[in-house]
Amino acid sequence: MSDVSRTAPEKGPLIYRQSIFTRLTHWIWAIALFFLLLSGLQIFNAHPSLYIGQQSGFEFDNAVLEIYAVNTDAGPRGRTRVFGQEFDTSGVLGMSGDAARPQFRGFPAAVTIPSFQDLATGRVVHFFFGWVFVAALFVWFLASFINGHIRRDIIPKGEDIKGLPRDALDHARLRFKHGRSYNPLQKLAYFGVFFILFPLIILTGLTMSPGMDAAWPWLLDLFGGRQTARTIHFGVMVLLVAFFIVHIIMVLAAGPLNELRSMITGWYRASPGTPTSAGDKP
Repeated sequence: MSDVSRTAPEKGPLIYRQSIFTRLTHWIWAIALFFLLLSGLQIFNAHPSLYIGQQSGFEFDNAVLEIYAVNTDAGPRGRTRVFGQEFDTSGVLGMSGDAARPQFRGFPAAVTIPSFQDLATGRVVHFFFGWVFVAALFVWFLASFINGHIRRDIIPKGEDIKGLPRDALDHARLRFKHGRSYNPLQKLAYFGVFFILFPLIILTGLTMSPGMDAAWPWLLDLFGGRQTARTIHFGVMVLLVAFFIVHIIMVLAAGPLNELRSMITGWYRASPGTPTSAGDKP
């Protein structure tokens, strides 16, 4: 029986893809957004309803989301009403915990900081990490503008728009190309996050502050009132959570070790055939 020669699969070059500023702010955002989400749900639980317009209350009918509990013949149940459509969400929203000791609150204790109802502590945590988030975003914008990261990797160009259908099809087939720069879908997603979602969640957060409304009254006009700003703030949070879930799925599908190495050391293993430069490693 003859020997069969085996060759190791070809490896692409190691390229330096992520700067120290991108890596540092990436992990700061991950931590800050975690605490912002859970403390934000704590704040939301103080009044688990969202409205459109300047005002809210019993005499108004402008709620787009309500989470509450009701008494029924079968006992208390959790309810969620979205645009007038009511759903039974017992055990998750409106009423959670075990049957012997149910908790009547919007979101369950497992997803709020602190776990018990404490609006004051939730606001302190939320505001602290809110400013951490803003500071990291300022550093990222300044560094990325200077080193060309925004121009090179974030803002979609004409060829990116043209290549979007093919790139979407490749992603659907789990065929990933590890290049020197981001692919069209990544550029479009990151552009939407950095230039639409992040500014929106910051500005709507500021609009809910009476002090900021006094200093910048145009914020209320921009978002159509404090209640509308609160609703947009919540909606953007949902979109960011969705982005995070898709982001994690793509990282796992594309090769988690390579992606993590890129965000820890800056070095990224590109696909074979990727053009090399003097600073690349074999």
